[in-house]
Amino acid sequence: MSARSAAERLLPTVVDRASRGFFDEAAQGRLSLLTCTSCGKRIHLPRPRCVYCGAADPVWKPVARTGTIYAHTVVEHQVHPNFPVPYTVVVVDVDGEEAGVRLIGNLPGRAEVSAGTPVVCAFEDLGQDAQGNPVVLPVWRVAPQRAGTAALDGGAAA
Repeated sequence: MSARSAAERLLPTVVDRASRGFFDEAAQGRLSLLTCTSCGKRIHLPRPRCVYCGAADPVWKPVARTGTIYAHTVVEHQVHPNFPVPYTVVVVDVDGEEAGVRLIGNLPGRAEVSAGTPVVCAFEDLGQDAQGNPVVLPVWRVAPQRAGTAALDGGAAA
């Protein structure tokens, strides 16, 4: 957990119909994306139907917990008291996925990163929301070294 306690953090809504599966998977230690069962394409941002073929039965499937930074920016202007600045927003190309399958995250401070910097996903347990649902966030960290692609089954992150 970061230096700020979970009580001082803004928690995401983990029961939203569209993204609940993402957070359910994270609570199990898996980084997953909505995947069409008909054409196999990743659907991100989550939707009830495939944006490629129109199928209405997408499922959450694990992806690699490694990637490379596609782009980044440092946020200097504080927009909320629970988000201290500076922090670095990163757009991550997920390893093993077709071009354009990207996730967004942040790194504390002014991270020394550039396009192509390898990153690995870990999980931060923020406890429970007001309704008792687990709140676990996938978080990106700069990879100390690239040791191959992480297991898709939620294997240990570096």
